[in-house]
Amino acid sequence: MQRVLITGAGGGIGRSLRETLRGVYPVLRLSDRVALASARDGEEIDRTEISDMAAVERMVEGVDGIIHLGGNSGENTWDVILQSNIIGVYNVFEAARRAGVQRVVMATSNHAVGFYPRTQTIDHRVLPRPDSRYGLSKAFSEALASLYADKHEIGFLCVRIGNFGTRPIDKRRLSIWISPRDLTQLVRIGLEHPDVRYEIVYGVSNNQRSWYDNSNAYRLGYKPEDNSEPYAEAVLAAEPSNPEPIAERYQGGTLPAAEYTAKTPPA
Repeated sequence: MQRVLITGAGGGIGRSLRETLRGVYPVLRLSDRVALASARDGEEIDRTEISDMAAVERMVEGVDGIIHLGGNSGENTWDVILQSNIIGVYNVFEAARRAGVQRVVMATSNHAVGFYPRTQTIDHRVLPRPDSRYGLSKAFSEALASLYADKHEIGFLCVRIGNFGTRPIDKRRLSIWISPRDLTQLVRIGLEHPDVRYEIVYGVSNNQRSWYDNSNAYRLGYKPEDNSEPYAEAVLAAEPSNPEPIAERYQGGTLPAAEYTAKTPPA
């Protein structure tokens, strides 16, 4: 690939991929609605609001592949989620179709399936169980990617990211953590693997406590180099002794618990 676009390049994941993918592809086009650091050799800087279709079309012009991180990265009001995570993702996918883009790596989320209990191991084939408006928007992005893959033959890798960082910081993240180099590996698989058409994988490292059967990622050649267990002793020692019961029950953590009013917890 000659030119790869990273939307949401000003966020934590975007800033990390800007470094780890530098030199891997001849040109990185970095886009966000906020100002970014100045371009270096092999970089192009773009400032786009992804709810503006005309601006998105300009953003994707001349691009071979897209890493879509843009949008709202957590729970918010319905109006915010609608504009950034539903209208925005439609604009990116439709502009990609019009421009002839062949590959999209979509940052979806564990919150698309956050209402599965922690006692259950799930794979990429489970039905969505979003735990929030944010999680619902990510389930929508996966369904929209499926539509564009089937109708327009764009290759999509939907990565249900657990928690990205240099190290896990709490008990839940021991199960869902992904390191920068492991996420970079997944992104490259999504952009480069010849057989990707529409795939869902979990964006997690090789964590012993994982709730996910990530065999679909391994089938595509993913070989995670990191796992959370070396951090477990320190993390667990710092955990509160009285966790919130709904947050502790479900894989999505605090998002299933937020605004929760059900009298009987779902199975």
